[in-house]
Amino acid sequence: MKEVYIKSPAEIELMRQAGQLLAKVFEMLDGFVKPGVTTMEINNRVEDFITVDLAARPASKGQYGYKYVLNSSVNEVVCHGVPSTRQKLKLKDIVNLDITLEKSGFISDSSRMYVMPEASAQARKLVETTYQAMWEGIKMVKPGARLGDVGHAIQTFAENYGYSVVRDYCGHGIGKEMHEAPQVLHYGSPDTGLVLEEGMTFTIEPMINQGTSGIRTSKDGWNVVTRDKKLSAQYEHTILVTADGYEVLT
Repeated sequence: MKEVYIKSPAEIELMRQAGQLLAKVFEMLDGFVKPGVTTMEINNRVEDFITVDLAARPASKGQYGYKYVLNSSVNEVVCHGVPSTRQKLKLKDIVNLDITLEKSGFISDSSRMYVMPEASAQARKLVETTYQAMWEGIKMVKPGARLGDVGHAIQTFAENYGYSVVRDYCGHGIGKEMHEAPQVLHYGSPDTGLVLEEGMTFTIEPMINQGTSGIRTSKDGWNVVTRDKKLSAQYEHTILVTADGYEVLT
């Protein structure tokens, strides 16, 4: 198992700066993402904003051979949705935009849902519950807590609403590398798993399905979709373990 990299105060400050820049990307998107816009137009706008406006690097581009700066996962797409010039957002869609940014050698990672104006009440409920489930996990973070506590809080909350947690993907340590130790599962048992320490940085990014947790990967090797074709939602923040709790860096 890879060793968990504890960040120094100077490194934490750089992580904080990268996270604040990434938050600005999502603020910009609040006014840009709407029905009729293609997912490729969103990708290109984000690339321009990160490179020109923020003088930073889109960390996903080129990672694992990926050509784009974000994942755009619409409706039943769980994660890793590939932007397309042919995919226009429709009035009833929900879409997750997952974006990474590197500045001064450190990477931040975050995703959020955008809900189109005529999305169903059921879709809105899934999105809201996923957002709250992420926060239930985040609130468990403090020195001495364990990763199983984080996963258990997310799983319990989501399952109480009749939803299921995708188990095939997880959160991850982050810093100079996009994916560092530890793996952060979004399900689990209390008082199990890695003990958290001040200076750890990782993502919490639950993917919550309306139906069963079953998924499959499309023929393109990227788009991951629900097996039962029901909706999926995800939220993600990069988190720092502080002396007495947590700080959301993104």
